Amino acid sequence: MSKRGLCSRSQAEAAIRAGRVTLDGRVVRDPQTPTSAEASIAIDDEAVVSVERRYLMLNKPRGTVTTANDERGRDTVYALFADAGLPWIAPVGRLDKASEGLLLFSNDSEWAARISAPESQIEKTYHVQVDRLPDADLLARIQAGVRDDDEWLAARSVMELRRGEKNAWLEIVLDEGRNRQIRRLLAAFDISVLRLIRVAIGPLQLDNLAKGQWRDLGDDEIRALDRLPT
Repeated sequence: MSKRGLCSRSQAEAAIRAGRVTLDGRVVRDPQTPTSAEASIAIDDEAVVSVERRYLMLNKPRGTVTTANDERGRDTVYALFADAGLPWIAPVGRLDKASEGLLLFSNDSEWAARISAPESQIEKTYHVQVDRLPDADLLARIQAGVRDDDEWLAARSVMELRRGEKNAWLEIVLDEGRNRQIRRLLAAFDISVLRLIRVAIGPLQLDNLAKGQWRDLGDDEIRALDRLPT
């Protein structure tokens, strides 16, 4: 079901365990049951057919959460797709509530898994406003990294973009994804983040996509992100 772009893997497993899914006319309750591309699958007696694959990029605004439903009633990124007539889509990676910028979505779970896998090492580029004026030595130490909660946090590269009287903008490139990695890395050097914007994922640039707006990826962009062998 997830491979056909209907829902997430966890949603498919829940429906199967609840006895709502039939495979070639018989109820199955084991999510690991082997199947094939030609198999007849139905959920609640409605046939499951492959839906059009969609690959989207969104300029996520600060203050929205990357989830479909939030138990605390906070604004979610899915409100930005309202009335668009999209099939089920899931975020490919995350940005926390206070972060903004480039966020990918797709209903192609296999593609999403490939480009999200640690071994893909797809670089992600961030522009980060910090509350101090770093010198070259501090930038070098941030890039080299630090241990935090038994994890080694480091950056592929760190450079200063511009500075004001009391704060500066940095460009930080990561090639791995750890929870709140940039915020934790900078906090280890007593640096607070004022703004954090993801501006690129691999060759895909946020460019002039307006805040809160989204668009479909082109075929060349989809292939460019998919670095792993098929």
